[in-house]
Amino acid sequence: MNILLIYTYPNHEGFNHAIKEAVISNINPAHQLKIIDLYEENFNPVLFFDGTHQRRNLNLDQETSDYRAAIEWSEFIIFIYPIWWSSMPAILKGFIDRVFAKGFAYQYKGLIPIGLLKNKRAWIINTHDSPLLYASLFQKDYGRILSKQILKMCGISTYKHSTLSFVRGSNEKKRKQFLKRLALISSRL
Repeated sequence: MNILLIYTYPNHEGFNHAIKEAVISNINPAHQLKIIDLYEENFNPVLFFDGTHQRRNLNLDQETSDYRAAIEWSEFIIFIYPIWWSSMPAILKGFIDRVFAKGFAYQYKGLIPIGLLKNKRAWIINTHDSPLLYASLFQKDYGRILSKQILKMCGISTYKHSTLSFVRGSNEKKRKQFLKRLALISSRL
């Protein structure tokens, strides 16, 4: 299986990096793996339009063509990122804005969006500092925007969504258990 891992965290000594390493080291080597590290690659998340850069042509943008090719190549996409201010980091949002473009990831048939990236699945792995009870009761879509409103529209089904809540209040044991669960899931892909 062709697996694309999209990693979005600026500190390569932080817990999200440990998550990335746990996932990578437990994926069956029979799978093909490509990694996009948005911070390491210094991805430009700024979407802009002018006379030569038009929204209707985003699917043809040469600056993002390698990313579109990696998504086309993939059968399974793993997203690893923290939730900040109730959403994904701005660099990942910019990646989605620029890469998951109309004509590449989706199109419209009348008023209905049609996903063009069918037969792909995604595993979303998040961390955040909100207590689980707070996120569950008061922010119903907390961490679900990528799955429910973006990937689904593009035809990508969510295989699994793994979240570690209240990281700042977690202990070493809780973090190790989370990494162990991710390692097990990774080994079963």
